[in-house]
Amino acid sequence: MFSRRFPPLSTFPKPPFLECSLIVLQSRRFLLALLSIFQPIGVVLTCAFAYAYIPKYSCQPNFSEDGALPSCNNVASGTPCCTKASNMGWRYLMFTLGGITLTVFILRFVVFRFQESPKFLVYRGHDAKAIAVLEFIAKYNGRSCTVSRETFEALTTEHESIHSDTELLGSGAKQLQLSLFKKLQLEFVRYGLLFKGWQMSRLTLLVWLTYICDFWGFTLAGTYLPTVLAIKNGAIKLSLQFTYRSYVYIYLPGIVGVLLGGLMYNVPAVGRKYTMVISSALMATSIFIFSAVNSEASNIGLNVMEYFFQSMFNAVLYGWTPEVFPAPVRGTACGLASFWGRLFGIIAPLSAQHVIPAAGLKGDMTATNRILYLAGGITFGCVLTTLLLPGNKKLGKQSM
Repeated sequence: MFSRRFPPLSTFPKPPFLECSLIVLQSRRFLLALLSIFQPIGVVLTCAFAYAYIPKYSCQPNFSEDGALPSCNNVASGTPCCTKASNMGWRYLMFTLGGITLTVFILRFVVFRFQESPKFLVYRGHDAKAIAVLEFIAKYNGRSCTVSRETFEALTTEHESIHSDTELLGSGAKQLQLSLFKKLQLEFVRYGLLFKGWQMSRLTLLVWLTYICDFWGFTLAGTYLPTVLAIKNGAIKLSLQFTYRSYVYIYLPGIVGVLLGGLMYNVPAVGRKYTMVISSALMATSIFIFSAVNSEASNIGLNVMEYFFQSMFNAVLYGWTPEVFPAPVRGTACGLASFWGRLFGIIAPLSAQHVIPAAGLKGDMTATNRILYLAGGITFGCVLTTLLLPGNKKLGKQSM
């Protein structure tokens, strides 16, 4: 009722621009993984600002040292305490990050002109918009676009494809004339495609579990990292300035991790699947080892290792997810995977509360290690879920 099969490619004319563009796009997929490079770049900049503000504009002694001053809101008058004026570092950091975020927001919507995927627009019945996007791409590349509206309208003809299993929901442009009830039915059909058959159900559930374990593990470790690192460094008499300077050292190699993930993307012997398996295993291992040692070198080195492989893993995961699902449900699949990840990212700090004493960590190395054990154990879940994913030859096939 709501679907058609994508006709054989031989039934369509092959404009030179479109044919060449498809070849180029297939060979440039690793660029999608490289988009993740902006995450470690942003983290490094944030750490640099934190290093500039917090050690200099924090109460002395600070929270990582013996005899740390309590907040003036929680003590009686006349008791030595940490005043707002002497603890402006974290506030300066928030002001700076807020200004940067607002600037990027304005640039995103005013300066940079992002285009929707033509394939997605065709599936949604917006043929004219799809042609406009192709013309924009052609103009940007100094070429002429010979694709016509008739080319896309032909997608709704009755054909059985020998090249693709992708279903064309909503019969192309006819989708726009459906009633609200029919459109709602169509959306339920779209969600149903995520569980159409054993292989698709398996893929969907494993992707969800991978995002859940990934976000849960690294959010848990990242949330408590400042406190854990400060406690560990404080135990060996290292300053708060050293701790925040360490953050820059820890996160800077993450940029290289993303680049390596993009490089491994197209290595036949490894590919997407085993890049994710290996990087998630090393990410979890580094968390466990970090809980067992405490020295200046290990506190930096093991966290460098964790974030390096975390960056590699996420770069491949975020680039691979939209590849592996069919175009009609690609946005739905990616959105739901991200939803589950974000949800368990919120749950992560809450799940750790039962291993933290009522007084908080406050130098309690046993409680600190419990946090790290929990984060490392959950992250190891990514190893299992990615191992159970389809083989390299099947990954990305849907997006061809």
